[in-house]
Amino acid sequence: MEQLTAIVTDNKIPVGKTAKALFDWLNTNAAVLFNSISTAMDWLIGQILAALEFPHPFVFIILAAALTWALQRRWQPCLLMIVGLLFVLNQGYWEETLQSLTLVLAACIVCMAIGVPIGIAAAHRPRLYAWMRPVLDLMQTLPTFVYLIPAIVFFGIGMVPGLLATVIFVLPAPIRLTQLGVASTPQPLIEAARAFGATPRQLLWKVELPSALPQIMAGLNQTIMLSLSMVVIAALVGASGLGVPVVRALNSVNTALGFESGFVIVVVAILLDRMLRMEGRK
Repeated sequence: MEQLTAIVTDNKIPVGKTAKALFDWLNTNAAVLFNSISTAMDWLIGQILAALEFPHPFVFIILAAALTWALQRRWQPCLLMIVGLLFVLNQGYWEETLQSLTLVLAACIVCMAIGVPIGIAAAHRPRLYAWMRPVLDLMQTLPTFVYLIPAIVFFGIGMVPGLLATVIFVLPAPIRLTQLGVASTPQPLIEAARAFGATPRQLLWKVELPSALPQIMAGLNQTIMLSLSMVVIAALVGASGLGVPVVRALNSVNTALGFESGFVIVVVAILLDRMLRMEGRK
């Protein structure tokens, strides 16, 4: 048995060496592509951060409450939004919160822009989704720290590698939920639309997408929550935001700083969740 074990262990499959060779080849031959992606992501992050930082904090709070009212049509989430943002301002984490919101919003834009079309295609092509499922499982189960290695290799240190790692981790959520929503469209609705002569494009926009809207919104909600869960990990590669004080507190064993910043992250997550919930909308 020992000889058999030695044979297995001595003939190690070169998974790590193959991955390193692939990354080295991409870093050498696709530098222009990665530079273009980095430039585009830097521009997107800069525009979002500038828009969030432009209004005064009190004006921002009023606008956030107004947006919550427009989405929910209930006063309770609006009050929660006002109280929560005032708490963030009181604790002195306003700038860090805006930076984390920038990362979350940028990840949402990229993930929804990519995930929804892929989810629609997967719903219309079951074989494609069967092929995609193990890839999506790998993206969600692979330790998130592993994503940081190629992100650093290709994009260096800063917000961009944090954003790319977040996108890779979060992207399966909108794909899966969009596919579920479109594939779950009631068959009588589809048959009725076809009976009235609807084209495939009309069927998609007027029947399937409206029917799948709750699942798509759930995918957006999950995208935001998962993106917010990555702020601490993104801070390890130089991304600004609420993850920075958490990492600093961990390095210095600062209980007060860690609890403050961690609690602010929880508050922001609750506010975003209540803002985007489907319940209570008219």
